[in-house]
Amino acid sequence: MRIEPDSFAYVLLLGMLATVPYSSIDINLPALAATGTTFGARASDVGLTVSTFMVSLATAPLIYGPVSDRFGRKPVLAFGLALFVAASLGCALSSSLQVLLLCRFIQGIGAAATITIFAIIRDLFAGDAARTRIANVMVAVNIATVIAPTAGAALLATAGWRSIYAAQATMGFMLLVVVMFRFADTATIAPSARLVPTAVIESYHRVLTHPGSFSYILVGAAGGATVFAYVTGSSLFFVGAIGLSPGQYGLIFAACSAAVMAGAFLDGRLARRGISSAGMLATGLTLSAAASVALLAMTLTGWMPTGPVAALLMAVALGFGLSLPNLMSATMQHLPDIAGSVSAAAGSIQLIAGAISSGLVAACFDGRTAFSMTAAMAASSLLALLLYFLVARPANRRLRLHTIDTSGAIRNPRC
Repeated sequence: MRIEPDSFAYVLLLGMLATVPYSSIDINLPALAATGTTFGARASDVGLTVSTFMVSLATAPLIYGPVSDRFGRKPVLAFGLALFVAASLGCALSSSLQVLLLCRFIQGIGAAATITIFAIIRDLFAGDAARTRIANVMVAVNIATVIAPTAGAALLATAGWRSIYAAQATMGFMLLVVVMFRFADTATIAPSARLVPTAVIESYHRVLTHPGSFSYILVGAAGGATVFAYVTGSSLFFVGAIGLSPGQYGLIFAACSAAVMAGAFLDGRLARRGISSAGMLATGLTLSAAASVALLAMTLTGWMPTGPVAALLMAVALGFGLSLPNLMSATMQHLPDIAGSVSAAAGSIQLIAGAISSGLVAACFDGRTAFSMTAAMAASSLLALLLYFLVARPANRRLRLHTIDTSGAIRNPRC
């Protein structure tokens, strides 16, 4: 029996698929030192296992997107999960750091196939229904973000770092079985569809030149840069600058993840009550920008007590949780026939923007203050807010008016 799209099991499946790339990063973090000990490598070298995974995770969707538009979501998911399982086993059996890095790169390629879940949501749902499903996916991702480091630490303590990759292989295999036997493809594929370079180029040209989709992609990239600046800079500031213990920092990080979950959950509930997507997106972006600017102002005055800083970071996270479901829904709504390409472009551009933001925060960290983090967060969140109000929202309004005018002209040729 296939899992019905309107069922809780289907939402759970999408949520589990969405957690694959994120849990594959976080679950390994407690084991970096132990991995380095095994291979006699420095911690900075072992840290490349995260970087290589992120590189392939950011670039592989650009291939998966057009492929899923032309051959379906299911073959892409099945291939990606099978590759993820094989690469995870390769990581567990690695005999050197070089082999581990290669397997992590391949693992990222496999995990990247799950980006098609947003195309799946667009295939099946529209409007507030799509927004609610995306919010549910975000809740699942942030639950994984909270649980994964603890699970990784437990596996490390009981069975060593290799067991962490074995656990990832097991999870990937279980999802692969469900996708193969319980998941029905959702893409509408034209009989003449072919995957040729010109078709791929044309798909991405349509995405990058569409005023509605691309403007929302830019807003999402700026929002992603805000979050990545926090993820990188918060550890440097709380642990490296003011001397909190890893456990204390973990509580702050978990609280921020919970705030993202709360925002996504709240947005899903409000969608069911008819609260507009545009209003919630504006509210979320404004909240994130206001809290980020407040953090920068506190940094410049030199007043950075832990409690208020953590509260403002949670406010940024809450705003992100409120805005992202609406942002992804708006990004995906305009080009349903190439939803895979839209999803891939949005995910890749957001990850690239996040990587740039993260690198700048780390490179500019002065060892004493949170300036690099708060400056990057304020700049990125304000950019997201301006892009939304000055570019994305006007573009969407023009497209909506054009659609109304066109449909009216068709109904009444004399108009």
